Amino acid sequence: MRQADHRFRAIHDRQIKWQEGAATKLLTLPRGVKVKIFSHDPVTNRIDMKVRFPKGYVEPAHTHESWHSILVTKGRMCVAGKDLRPGDYVFGWDTLHGPYEYPDGCEVFVVFMGGGTQHVWKEGAHLRHRTKWRARTAAGKQAVARGNAARARSLAKKRAAKSPTTRKPKLVNVRNSRRN
Repeated sequence: MRQADHRFRAIHDRQIKWQEGAATKLLTLPRGVKVKIFSHDPVTNRIDMKVRFPKGYVEPAHTHESWHSILVTKGRMCVAGKDLRPGDYVFGWDTLHGPYEYPDGCEVFVVFMGGGTQHVWKEGAHLRHRTKWRARTAAGKQAVARGNAARARSLAKKRAAKSPTTRKPKLVNVRNSRRN
């Protein structure tokens, strides 16, 4: 049986390193996201973490088997028609929510509790998404343009891979193929 670790902790942010691989595995989101995991209780399936989204990042519309509480700590999170800033809050659960846009980048503190942190999303819908919120910084504007272009290229590749290839008809040399 797994043991919960309920010891008191006081942690400086600088003590925890940003991890990209853990973010990909934990959150199952497109690349670019980093996490700092402060606490994980396997008994209650609770994880407390900071998540860093780069400029121009789009988190797909998704569901997951756990609930989450999110507090914006830096930057901007744009979701559900709202431009959220430090101190603003989001709650989500098992109903479809998002996409979340981070035109100028963002850091959030998240508590996940329940069935898992993995996001369930549709790649095609994500690739068709075009950023709606305008970046406020030059770097953000460039990142948004790169993100839109990258998703469009990926979508084109995906469509090309699905389309049936037209095969050239096999040419037969009539003279040599006749038998007398």
